[in-house]
Amino acid sequence: MAKPRLSFLLILSISCMIMGRVEPSFARRSKSRAYVEASCRSTRYPELCIQSLSGFTNMTELQSPQQLAHIALSVSLYKARYTRSYLFKVCKELKAIKAKDYQTVQDCLEQINSGIVQLTQSIKELRCLSQKVVNDDSFLRINNVETWVSAALTDASTCVEQFPGRNMSKLKATIKGKVLNVEQVTSNALALFHQFAVRYRASATKKP
Repeated sequence: MAKPRLSFLLILSISCMIMGRVEPSFARRSKSRAYVEASCRSTRYPELCIQSLSGFTNMTELQSPQQLAHIALSVSLYKARYTRSYLFKVCKELKAIKAKDYQTVQDCLEQINSGIVQLTQSIKELRCLSQKVVNDDSFLRINNVETWVSAALTDASTCVEQFPGRNMSKLKATIKGKVLNVEQVTSNALALFHQFAVRYRASATKKP
């Protein structure tokens, strides 16, 4: 009976070691997921917000409004770049056949490209924002990010408006769907940044 008992104890001890390593990681993901879900409730598209950000809970512990805003802006920038690549390809094809929809898609491409510039600037500005040193430049950076992300949202919304109605070609429906996704994730990113900005401004006023 000694050997089976020894084997059982060995298996039990190994299991405890494994659980000791896995549980903190699982707990971290669960905590981060809960934080994402709570933060996304105040966005205009909460389900999309959770879907687009929950994947990052496996890589890092999300408990900071600034960190979450940064990730949300990065997601928006990624979606915008992906859509730009698609629009560039479509524009090239439409121009080659001199299609009547070429100019509409070209205008949309320019708007998305403008949004990319705004989002890129916003992410860089947010990275420069310090939690430890708060001064006039800090508030200027916050205002800059809010202005630039709002402009990027307007760019995407303007592009979506160029494809009104539901009865449209497959190509137009595809373009509208991709740009609409950019608009929605950018709207969510702006809402999450507003959450951070409100807390940042509030904490700054409390400091002597």
